[in-house]
Amino acid sequence: MIEKICEFILNKMKKEMPDITKEKEEVIFYGLQLIIGEIPKMFILFGISFLLGFGWYMVFTYIAIIPYRAVSGGFHLHTHIGCILGSAVFYYGVVLISKFLVLDNLQKYILIGLSLIFGLLMVSMYAPADTENLPIISKKERKTKKILSYIMLILTLAISVIVENNILSNILIIGTIVQSISISKIAYKLTNNKYGYEEYKKQLQNNI
Repeated sequence: MIEKICEFILNKMKKEMPDITKEKEEVIFYGLQLIIGEIPKMFILFGISFLLGFGWYMVFTYIAIIPYRAVSGGFHLHTHIGCILGSAVFYYGVVLISKFLVLDNLQKYILIGLSLIFGLLMVSMYAPADTENLPIISKKERKTKKILSYIMLILTLAISVIVENNILSNILIIGTIVQSISISKIAYKLTNNKYGYEEYKKQLQNNI
């Protein structure tokens, strides 16, 4: 169903812009799948979370993590069902860990410090973490997203220091840790993903 909707939109775009290349078609089609596939996925995740009694924490988690995730990137699972299950583990995991994790102030500040160091390291090495189907080729865009990744990471953890509610503060901390892991090379290997920009550079070298 989602693929048919994407094909319909892509065909409309091709009529308006007949000069779209085959490569651009593939990128646009994949982007449409991500955007349109996100809508039913989030309805399912939010719906289940409200039924299980932690819906508002789920909403907060999604809003809290999405700015950092949007600029730093991360792996994508290759099927819609896999994506839903992966997102459930990602978001529900953050919420459940945050609900049961109790830290005193010293422990909280230590965890924030470790999260910051780890996140800065991951961003410096891997952000923006793109995929083969949607590579970020522009050096200017890559530089901008890397800088924004640093900013969003630091800002999210800074807010976690201020927030007094234990669960909400934990969500901000654990969320940044999980997101930082999602852009790592280990996460990409485990999910059978490749960095799009790296693959693009390899193709250029092979063509020389």
